[in-house]
Amino acid sequence: MARRAKVDRKTTETDISLEIELDGTGRYEVDTSIPFFDHMLALFSRHGLFDITLKARGDTDVDFHHTVEDVGLCLGEAMAGALGDKKGIRRYGSATVPMMDALATVVVDVGGRPYLKYNVSPPEPYTRTDGTDFDPRLVEEFLRAFSNTSGTDLHVTLHYGRDVHHSVEAIFKALGRALREAVEIDPRIEGVLSTKGRL
Repeated sequence: MARRAKVDRKTTETDISLEIELDGTGRYEVDTSIPFFDHMLALFSRHGLFDITLKARGDTDVDFHHTVEDVGLCLGEAMAGALGDKKGIRRYGSATVPMMDALATVVVDVGGRPYLKYNVSPPEPYTRTDGTDFDPRLVEEFLRAFSNTSGTDLHVTLHYGRDVHHSVEAIFKALGRALREAVEIDPRIEGVLSTKGRL
């Protein structure tokens, strides 16, 4: 059975439609109207081998906060929906990814207990020539929202990084790869990977 889910969220601040297929090939159609964020989500999809279709519009004339956070909420909700009863999944995953001057590690447990430990010193905003600056502190808000709705215990460490683009890119790639490992089916696992009998 295909592990996929679709989430629609409409508020006075954002209008989001997101669909995810966990057992995909990394195909993505991502449009949030925030170019840097689109790029990071595409990297997440490709390295996680998740097929993602995402269309989001928000009050970006105010700032990017509502859109970034609400996409995190929708992505987490969709992932939880696609996982269903979580039978047979590995549950835990980790990845360390280098990106030039940056190195990031992400460790996850999709066992249903949301928590975020974010070991990242906020770098300076990523500045584009067209003026659409992206505040990297929003990455933490995105991850917290994702953790809360997906029920993921999420630990993120940026060991070092000089360039903000490289630093955030390493985090998103590591997130995709860690989650890919955690949601994979292991045929040796009967039921769920917990002595409690449920996740």
